[in-house]
Amino acid sequence: MTTNQQVDAATAQAWAALGGAPELAGRVTYRGAGALTGGRLPVRELARATVGACSLAAAELAAVRNGTPVPALTVDEGAVSTAFVSERHLQVDGRTPVSFAPLSGFWQTADGWLRTHANYPHHRAALAAALGLGPAEQTPEALREVLAGRAAADVQEEVYAAGGLAVAVAGRLGEPQPLVEAVDGDRRGRRLGAGELPASGVRVLDLTRVIAGPVATRTLGLLGADVLRVDSPGLPEDDDAHADTGFGKRSARLDLGRPGDRAVFEELLAEADVVVCGYRPGALDRFGLSPEELTARRPGLVVARLCAWGWAGPWAGRRGFDSLVQAGYGIAALEAGPDGRPGVLPAQALDHGTGYLVAAGVLRALADGGGRVLRFSLAGTASWLCREVDSVAEPSGGAGAAYDAGEWLRGADSAYGRLRYASPPLAGAPADWARTPSRWGTDAPTWH
Repeated sequence: MTTNQQVDAATAQAWAALGGAPELAGRVTYRGAGALTGGRLPVRELARATVGACSLAAAELAAVRNGTPVPALTVDEGAVSTAFVSERHLQVDGRTPVSFAPLSGFWQTADGWLRTHANYPHHRAALAAALGLGPAEQTPEALREVLAGRAAADVQEEVYAAGGLAVAVAGRLGEPQPLVEAVDGDRRGRRLGAGELPASGVRVLDLTRVIAGPVATRTLGLLGADVLRVDSPGLPEDDDAHADTGFGKRSARLDLGRPGDRAVFEELLAEADVVVCGYRPGALDRFGLSPEELTARRPGLVVARLCAWGWAGPWAGRRGFDSLVQAGYGIAALEAGPDGRPGVLPAQALDHGTGYLVAAGVLRALADGGGRVLRFSLAGTASWLCREVDSVAEPSGGAGAAYDAGEWLRGADSAYGRLRYASPPLAGAPADWARTPSRWGTDAPTWH
């Protein structure tokens, strides 16, 4: 294996965006081979840089807590490539889950292409209702026929109005967006003394769903944090998705509209050090949980927020997933094949990359004494990939060196059955999580 001894440019960019000391960026090097190359955009560089920055943030926090120097770190690119497609490597009792439902994908319209996302039943129902598809017509063939005679932008707006998810494929890049936004506040957080792991004793209230947020919080759980995910009982989670991202945490359900559940939530919040929120901007404001209200009530609290489309502009409040942001931000058009059909990145890289950046931002905030509000978005990560990372990456020259993902696959029993899963890719961190996923929403809403 070879190790790059130079400062990696993309890692330096990510570390600078997180507010890290520039001289520390050179503590991270990379070795080995991965499989995130071959497309137009430098996904390999993005992936290793986000994992490298997260590894460095963890090492920095451990050094601050224990009074030791920040060590040199070597990230293995094979581990990174495997982790960035963890959902594809997942097996549950020998069964490989299906990543995308039949009505999720690219569809040709009368004037271009449309990307739909219908993995969750409520999104599928909204898509069908907007297009007038009855129960017997909810098939790829029927959807293809309906969309062939419609304008992509019209369908996009109609489906969104119905509560569904569809995005017209953009032919150019979206506006530049920041990778990280941070506002410092009151740093009177709970003092963290020496710890066995970088985040030992840190309490993380996890209000996230799907990939990016859960990747961030499973990473904090790996590093020793007590992570409690809280969901609404009325918004069920996909079992396979939770089996992939539920490592290192517990999962409870609370209805914030019910006084009893709200009282329990307030008790959790009163002892939390970190809140990670993956809901749309403003979605929790009606519960008095805006960042301003949270930090006013809890001096020293770290609040990390992530969304799909960014924090300003007409789409800031819209729902979105990685695949939709790739379509709407212009990535799908950049990665189009010779026949003009939109393409995709070799991984859900916006989700996974943003997840590691969120975890890194939280760790850096804790190292600085807490009291910080952080904002991330999939569109911000897309902007960084398409502009800054692309400007420093060297041509990959093909599909990349071969590697065997099996080296980074693990097996363990869980509440869902026997799991095969990708191991965590961080350097200097535990090689596996201390706990496998419990069933979604079945843990007690208490801190350990």
